[in-house]
Amino acid sequence: MSLEQRRHPLGPDEVEDFHRRGYAGPFKVYEPDEIAACWRRERIRLMDRGDAAYQLPDGGGAITNIANYDRHLDNAFLAEHVCRPEIVDRIASILGPDVLCWRTEFFPKYPGDEGTDWHQADTFAHASGAPQIVWPGDDDFGGTITAWCAFTPATVDTACLQFIPGTHRTKYYDESKGLHYSPERYNNTEKHGVRRGFFGYDYRQLQIDPDWSPDESRAISMELQPGEVVLFWSTLMHASHPHAGHTRQMRLGFASRYVPTSVRVYPGTDTLTEYDTEIALDRYGAVLVSGRDHYGHNRIATTTTTGRPFRTLPALP
Repeated sequence: MSLEQRRHPLGPDEVEDFHRRGYAGPFKVYEPDEIAACWRRERIRLMDRGDAAYQLPDGGGAITNIANYDRHLDNAFLAEHVCRPEIVDRIASILGPDVLCWRTEFFPKYPGDEGTDWHQADTFAHASGAPQIVWPGDDDFGGTITAWCAFTPATVDTACLQFIPGTHRTKYYDESKGLHYSPERYNNTEKHGVRRGFFGYDYRQLQIDPDWSPDESRAISMELQPGEVVLFWSTLMHASHPHAGHTRQMRLGFASRYVPTSVRVYPGTDTLTEYDTEIALDRYGAVLVSGRDHYGHNRIATTTTTGRPFRTLPALP
């Protein structure tokens, strides 16, 4: 049976549970030894940025997380990963048959690194104040579904994700305020006795109520084995533990982000500005991973920058 024939939709109860909690999983996509072998191979290939969609400016950006964006646009393994039926079918069960992958990111945590701060992402305007995704209609609270895959063990000690279930329907942040990038904050911010930040940003700058703080007593820790994926709304309050440093192994997560084809991606702009770095979007394209694009208002990448075709899954029956 081919990979396309092995479909993986969520059942009605699973979809209902996702809408209630804001997350689903974990689900196994790779065996632990399989993803370990893949990462040993691909981390060497990813060091070559010659075909990367974003060519970083000289002397800028290389040490920020923007260097980890959208490597599925030039790397064959990651291009295959974002189209995996184990991921796409489950997301299409929630979003509908026509789905785009609009961004991917690596999220490394090295021994001793701070945790990721509690946050939500609605339009992903937090860095510049300009929306990066816009849903149709009057609903100003949209977000994206993130498929977060553990490439290495993700435990409480090695900085696994944390969620506060059910918080995806309440807006705690105003991303239009924009965030001030302060690289000196990286690994140097403490909140309520825990080191938490986000690569030099402080999400407290976006809080609608400056005196509000997340109810961490409700938080759950999402431990993942290598090769497992968890799906969650980006509007769900999420964070990560610090890396305690009890092991020398880094924690590496790979996040692929999905929206319906009706959503506008990077509307009205040809550049992306984050971490005080501006990159051109001339080689960027969203990937149609399921169904058809009936709108035609987004840049669509049909092949990687090296010419490898992306696979689009037919809509679920």
